[in-house]
Amino acid sequence: MLTKKSAAGIGIGLVAVILGTFFLLQTIVSNAHDVNDVVDIGKNDVFQFDAEKHYHEFLNVTGSSFHIKMKTPSSGLQVDKDFQKGVSFDWYSLDNGQHFINITNTGGSILHVTGKLEAVTNPIIFTSHLIVISSGVLIIGISAVFSIRKPKGF
Repeated sequence: MLTKKSAAGIGIGLVAVILGTFFLLQTIVSNAHDVNDVVDIGKNDVFQFDAEKHYHEFLNVTGSSFHIKMKTPSSGLQVDKDFQKGVSFDWYSLDNGQHFINITNTGGSILHVTGKLEAVTNPIIFTSHLIVISSGVLIIGISAVFSIRKPKGF
């Protein structure tokens, strides 16, 4: 027979395991980030992320005038110039490494930045999800043991 404290512990552990598993799967599956930004006059938008070889990247910028500085790893896409009205970039990463994109609004209207950027997920986030799952399993185990045999002093 489960006591109230044991049932509460098992419930809390199950919630931790379910949430940890959900967010772990979400982290594994989704490494693409949809971009939909607006850049005000005189401001800039910076994207800095790590990507692996053969990741597909897409970026579209529209506005009156703007400057784009883009650096990709190895001999990939390297851009440092001014544009008018709009420009689209569609590229694949040629090597593992860091991508850097700086979009500066130099015109008299706002910029619209849209696209899809694939990035490598941070391993610390992955590890934190595993810690939450293992903590939930530990809470379930301890609560179940307390329901089987109640230790002295409890």
